[in-house]
Amino acid sequence: MHDPMALVTDYLLGIVALVFASRIRHVHRMWALAFLFTAAGAFLGGSYHAFAPDDQLLWKATTFAVGLASFYLLSGADRRFTIFAVVKLIVYMSWMITHDGFVWVIVDYGISLLLIAISSILQRSPAMPWILGSIAMSIAGGAVQYSGWSIDPTWFDFNDIYHVIQTVALWMLYRAAFLIKPSS
Repeated sequence: MHDPMALVTDYLLGIVALVFASRIRHVHRMWALAFLFTAAGAFLGGSYHAFAPDDQLLWKATTFAVGLASFYLLSGADRRFTIFAVVKLIVYMSWMITHDGFVWVIVDYGISLLLIAISSILQRSPAMPWILGSIAMSIAGGAVQYSGWSIDPTWFDFNDIYHVIQTVALWMLYRAAFLIKPSS
């Protein structure tokens, strides 16, 4: 096994995302789909890191799943974002066909979070603190991911830390789902 801790932390993120998806499916259907695709991305990513770090098809599936999560998150936050979310998804998927960097996954997801934050601020949504907290955690996770900082590179590296931070960020979005007015 290439990276067992990435498998564990990614799979835990996937399990948490599935639990959140099942709990909000009647409250916020689009965000439940976002969490479902987040889970798929986490399970695929964990498998990639642990078993097949050279499998480009598995990596592409991972990045596409997260792109779909970003799409459902954005289009579910505000109906006015739907056309933009569709265009963003097409551009992202087209770009990721020939690019592999995780930085592009972070950029795509970050754009969705930024627009959701702007919408929640403008609407004075009660979900705003949870959304802004999730963004802060996602920025922290992205910074760790980008920096390569590790507690122990052989046991708990930047990928593992990123997965843990993203689990907290996802929990904050889960909390926001109960307060944000769904567009669907």
